[in-house]
Amino acid sequence: MSRHRQLLLGSVLVLGLALLGLYLLSRAQPYTETVEHGPAPEAQANPYLAAEYFLRRQGLQVQRTDNLQMLPTLPSAGQTLVLLGDRQRMSPRQAERLLAWAAKGGHLVFVAERLWDEDEGKSGDLLLDNLGLQQYQSDDLDEPEGESQEPAAEAGDATAQPYPELTQLYLENEQAPAYFSFDTGFHLYDAKNRAHAWANSAAATHLMQLYHGDGLVSVLSDSWIWQNDKIADYDNAWLLWYLSQDSAVTLLYRADRDNLFSLLLRYFPQALLALALLLGLGLWRVGMRQGPLQAPASPNRRQLHEHLRGSADFLLRRGGQHSLLQGLQQDIQRRARRRHPGFERLGVAEQWQVLGRLTRLPSRAISHAMRPLPKQRLSAVDFTRQVAHLQTLRNAL
Repeated sequence: MSRHRQLLLGSVLVLGLALLGLYLLSRAQPYTETVEHGPAPEAQANPYLAAEYFLRRQGLQVQRTDNLQMLPTLPSAGQTLVLLGDRQRMSPRQAERLLAWAAKGGHLVFVAERLWDEDEGKSGDLLLDNLGLQQYQSDDLDEPEGESQEPAAEAGDATAQPYPELTQLYLENEQAPAYFSFDTGFHLYDAKNRAHAWANSAAATHLMQLYHGDGLVSVLSDSWIWQNDKIADYDNAWLLWYLSQDSAVTLLYRADRDNLFSLLLRYFPQALLALALLLGLGLWRVGMRQGPLQAPASPNRRQLHEHLRGSADFLLRRGGQHSLLQGLQQDIQRRARRRHPGFERLGVAEQWQVLGRLTRLPSRAISHAMRPLPKQRLSAVDFTRQVAHLQTLRNAL
């Protein structure tokens, strides 16, 4: 193919590819795709992070803390303290300090955590019991009691509410109520008739406010409405702003008392580490092997002579020298009886003569071997010599 044809063919291919690209580009349509990566790690670690951001956007000063150690330095006037953490291990002294703080002009907001126990006459929730408030399950309320515990006459008939599953709060000079998504499974009851404001669903009361000294206390049946996934529903965020308006806000995430281990871990971590190392060394010392390590067994240990030596050592330990020597003498006598019938009926001197004639050994060697054994223990040399005499005599038969 000539060079001119090659250039012409290449130009045609390039033109065709360009036309194809223009066609595909004219058919392509841009679109936007949103990829959900889920909550940020900060939101996963803090279920009330959205509540903090919301309050700050309203121009409020917000701080959060993990314990009650800041309470002595926290001013009461112009301050709202919201308890969001677990209070199961709160001490009576801590509960008294919280209520005393509110009585000086602070606003205390907390969640009722325990149900009222009729038999014990208390709920175990120190804050609820001190304020005379009680919490029940809505399913446990009978109809007459449920009607008597709904102080919502100003709001009209509760059964006529347009959203019975939502909690309604009516304010003065407002035509419509605010709606909140409290859990309707719980009901708050003011046993001492101290509450001056409340919010109800069709079946229960979920928010109560009462004066305490110079301050204010707000009690909720749950705080889930302010968590990240629910604060944007209905008027949940507005309620948080309404309760904390015109004040600085402190969100308390842990209101329980610290146990001894947590205090030691916080203030003396080096001491705990040293104690753990000391315990580990003590256990290692107690568990050490007593004595030197035993060498691995030799592959030639299962030899016949080793078994014979082991059996002899066992017999020597169990029966002593006399049993071994007597066993050899008896074996010599058995062999002599087989070779000389009537050997057992002969006297000692005659037996020694027969043994000398059968073995062709001198009488002195036979007397050394067959003489009666002494009662005292033989020395190692004498015992070895005696065994050698008996072995020589037995082998000669």
